[in-house]
Amino acid sequence: MNSTRVSNLFRAANYHVIIPLSLTCILITIIIAFIILGLVIFIKRLHTVTNLLVCNGSIASIFYCIVQCINYIFLTFIPWETSDFSCRWRGFFGYMTVAAIVYSYLTQAISRFFVSVVCIKYPWAISIKAHIILIFIQWIIVIFLPLPALLTEDIYYRPFSLCWVPEEYTLHSAYTIIAYYVIPAMFIFAIYIYIYIRVKRRKNRVFVTTKGYRSNPDLELLYNIMILFAIYIFGALPTIVYMITKIEVFYTIGIISVSLCVAVEKCVTLIVDRDFRNIIKNYICRSITQVEPII
Repeated sequence: MNSTRVSNLFRAANYHVIIPLSLTCILITIIIAFIILGLVIFIKRLHTVTNLLVCNGSIASIFYCIVQCINYIFLTFIPWETSDFSCRWRGFFGYMTVAAIVYSYLTQAISRFFVSVVCIKYPWAISIKAHIILIFIQWIIVIFLPLPALLTEDIYYRPFSLCWVPEEYTLHSAYTIIAYYVIPAMFIFAIYIYIYIRVKRRKNRVFVTTKGYRSNPDLELLYNIMILFAIYIFGALPTIVYMITKIEVFYTIGIISVSLCVAVEKCVTLIVDRDFRNIIKNYICRSITQVEPII
């Protein structure tokens, strides 16, 4: 009992650091997500299947940011709301938004699998309609995955704590890690490695490489895989370490790392995606040119 009280006091003290840092990441995420949505909506040449999935990921990120802000508001400004039922709903939406972000990555991986492998035999797999169905299935899964948060009483109100599954519920905690992180991570990694191997074999059969110069899209694809996977692992790792070690500092890092992971992923999207990068670069160049004085 004393250890629980010490843990709660430790978390209450750290929330003064956690919440501002997390809100900063949330603000960056919302700004970049709306920039991406605005570019895709208003620029016709960006109306592609790939950018449809990027917009899906941006919507999931905005959803996550809104739910996190609501959770922080309840934690900081509405401490008298002690209902377990209300806490379970906040936990449900919290886990739902995390799953929405992670499974949007998986949806993008499946789309790339369609484009690189499946479309050779089934051209319909790369159509807008097929991807809308894929996104619809993703959100159905995202809604059903966190249902244990509502159907069980494992989530309950705890002072100075967010509405997550407490670590003493080992089975439910393991479910959250496996369902929201481990399973999609394995599928994402397997899909991208398979695509890389297939593309590399195809290139080796078709192209003859000249000495001293090599245009290698395979390496670019592999870099994108590693960047996505590294961001993904970084966001989940502190929480997994906390569940194993029960060291409170990893609980603090885990809350910040998820928000930071989402913000970094959005920044990387603008940097890695050639279309977004060129549009922003051209806009900045035009703005600088207009500002320069005429001599």
